[in-house]
Amino acid sequence: MAGIVNLNKARKDKTSADKKTRAKQNRARFGRTKIERLAEDARAGKSARDHAGHRLTEAERLPGDEQE
Repeated sequence: MAGIVNLNKARKDKTSADKKTRAKQNRARFGRTKIERLAEDARAGKSARDHAGHRLTEAERLPGDEQE
């Protein structure tokens, strides 16, 4: 035979567990220091510049190459 369950307590426990899970996700998503954020922004900017630097100009394109 199962024990008696207080539904209000069960509901509050579930809500608390959901909040803890969301807090853990937010810590992983937003929990970076300012230096870490700046370093990642710098890496992303460098990557974008490097990628754009490999783009061919109109003069370098072969005849018949179409840009999509």
